[in-house]
Amino acid sequence: MTNSETKATLSFSDGSASLEMPIYKGSVGPDVIDIRKLYGATGMFTYDPGFMSTAACNSSITYIDGDKGELLYRGYPIEQLAVNGGDFLETCYLLLNGELPNAAQKTEFVDTVTKHTMVHEQMQFFFRGFRRDAHPMSVLVGTVGALASFYHDSLDINDPHHREVSAIRLIAKMPTLVAMAYKYSIGQPFVYPRNDLSYSANFMHMMFSTPCEPYKVNEVLVRALDRILILHADHEQNASTSTVRLAGSSGANPFACIAAGIACLWGPAHGGANEAALSMLEEIGSVDNIPEFIAQVKDKNSGVKLMGFGHRVYKNYDPRAKLMRETCYEVLNELGLQDDPLFKLAMALEKIALEDEYFVSRKLYPNVDFYSGIVQRALGIPTSLFTGIFALARTVGWIAQWKEMISDPEQKIGRPRQLFVGSPKRDVPPIDQRG
Repeated sequence: MTNSETKATLSFSDGSASLEMPIYKGSVGPDVIDIRKLYGATGMFTYDPGFMSTAACNSSITYIDGDKGELLYRGYPIEQLAVNGGDFLETCYLLLNGELPNAAQKTEFVDTVTKHTMVHEQMQFFFRGFRRDAHPMSVLVGTVGALASFYHDSLDINDPHHREVSAIRLIAKMPTLVAMAYKYSIGQPFVYPRNDLSYSANFMHMMFSTPCEPYKVNEVLVRALDRILILHADHEQNASTSTVRLAGSSGANPFACIAAGIACLWGPAHGGANEAALSMLEEIGSVDNIPEFIAQVKDKNSGVKLMGFGHRVYKNYDPRAKLMRETCYEVLNELGLQDDPLFKLAMALEKIALEDEYFVSRKLYPNVDFYSGIVQRALGIPTSLFTGIFALARTVGWIAQWKEMISDPEQKIGRPRQLFVGSPKRDVPPIDQRG
């Protein structure tokens, strides 16, 4: 972050005050106006619901250009990382450390993560406190937060070694906890991790193997899951990442911060979008019903929305969607599901949305959630666990952002202000005088 030679000047029309504010330039992206002295100089706050025009931090991890449809992890385009950047753990190393690992560094990192995949044995008793029909996200909020009760030796956020250990533990144990949440919900025994499998293959092993039938690794499906994880690993200062940073700004331990991120991600406007997209397809029912559905979407009074299309940040084709689309077709071909009614419906809807002027003019392109839900369903992952997979992938991004925040000397405890519109000060009347 560098200071610009130009300044922004705020002047009031009545001449009551004038304030000169520094302008900072990032390496790429919009400049920012430093308004930190605004309240002290003028007694006023800025008003920005949803923080649409506010930079709450400086960061060197992820950059998004919504107009260009560009997503960079540490400067590397997501397209290159997903195709040429190795597996998910390579992306994890990049997000955590700022550079891609060399062969020796990757071997050491993979070995370290692999040796931390087991969770404390008492965690299985913790799971028994949940109803069997509990949503996996509520289970994950509880169990991830509970990790702080089991791993007291890495809770000092001011100790760099503790922060590293916590980062490794969270990345390593999230697949185990997500798989345990799934197994618990269907009444099957928990499956221990296997250190001879890759990160994604091990997760699928814990999800789909049973004591009587081991999971047979299919490299096409493992690669598809790996790509899902890479594409969802981080996404700048979104709602859940901002939640993690806000929780961390109070000095909360990393397990509590990630649990807060999971709780935020659970919202249907955030992590639940791929689940909503698949539910929409199931409601449409068949290709024959698409014209009627499209007509309802175009009718502003119908309340019907096209889920899995468009994005708050991307005003161009979501770069993750292009990659997920390729993966989607690879998985369907591998499993012979090209003729599955739901998948045929999805592809027909995709074709219409990409060609219909109504959607094209509004830049309602298919987003990553549209395709990832289809892929996960094909992999055998239940709809209720889609957001859990999202949390598994995003954990590394949350941790990288949390570590960056802790190390930032400018970071203070988060404390947004408000425009108060309630009653001014008043006296409490006796009860017999109240209306």
